[in-house]
Amino acid sequence: MIDRKGKILVIRGGAIGDFILTLPVFQALKKYFPQTELEVLGYPKVAKLAVEAGWANQARSIEDPGLVRFFAPRGPVPPEWLHYFSQFDIIISYLFDPDEIFKGNISHSGKHHYIHGPHRPDEKLNIHAIDSLLKPLEKLAVYESGWLPDLSRLIGTQSKPERKTVRIAMHPGSGSPMKNWPTERWTELIQQLTDVSNLEILVVGGEAERELCDLIPNHLPEDKCQVFMNQPLEELSRSLADCDAFIGHDSGISHLAAALGVPAVILWGPTNLNVWRPVGKHVTIIESDNGLPGISPRQVLRELNRLLGNERAIG
Repeated sequence: MIDRKGKILVIRGGAIGDFILTLPVFQALKKYFPQTELEVLGYPKVAKLAVEAGWANQARSIEDPGLVRFFAPRGPVPPEWLHYFSQFDIIISYLFDPDEIFKGNISHSGKHHYIHGPHRPDEKLNIHAIDSLLKPLEKLAVYESGWLPDLSRLIGTQSKPERKTVRIAMHPGSGSPMKNWPTERWTELIQQLTDVSNLEILVVGGEAERELCDLIPNHLPEDKCQVFMNQPLEELSRSLADCDAFIGHDSGISHLAAALGVPAVILWGPTNLNVWRPVGKHVTIIESDNGLPGISPRQVLRELNRLLGNERAIG
């Protein structure tokens, strides 16, 4: 099927969380084919995480205009892309391709072992997204489940500097307002932390979340809070890794924190927990029968302090 020094291409679109949940695919391929060159075709800002973390050798942009032709019936398709695809022994695609148009066009680049994986997990199966994404590898005799996305090599041997303060990262946004803890709850939490002398807050978010991210500094002394907006993911990863804990929602940034090994408290809302929860060695999920509004700041502080330990507890 593939010689020891062959080449495998993994094609994966999707947002930050979708890509991070696909990292175990790269991790498993590296385990079973350690001498094989592994490449990723995806959105540059997230795909290069796999390269920087050592799970892929190269990344190429899925946003290239030439690729659009591969989704048109009966081509023609750009010869430079046919040449590109011809290099690979195995192509694993997680693209949405219900009519197999992409698969048909890519077949013109030569004989590959082509494997199609799910664009999104089937939530009816009620199994974690990672296991759904690993399932197609069974065609390569790779039978794995329960892997944790691992971005630890992205930060290398970086150790937290000696400091007397506790640094907490907060991401008050997500891809949907339905997944967000109510603004008044965030305000209550911050107000309870206002007088904590040994605390630093790092607020992270994207441009669409600026109003939410500006909310937190309004209730804190200027020297206790930093706001990082639209940071490149590699820089954000280093900033998160320098934190003692993270608080967030069902979001790509929460998956990033978990994959970095940062102790995380995740406030969970309406999405399927069994399928989409961030997984890591130090991840705590808080739910309420009354939805996100039913989660109290006291619960968040209790779980946060449990993760921090007695010596670092706050509030």
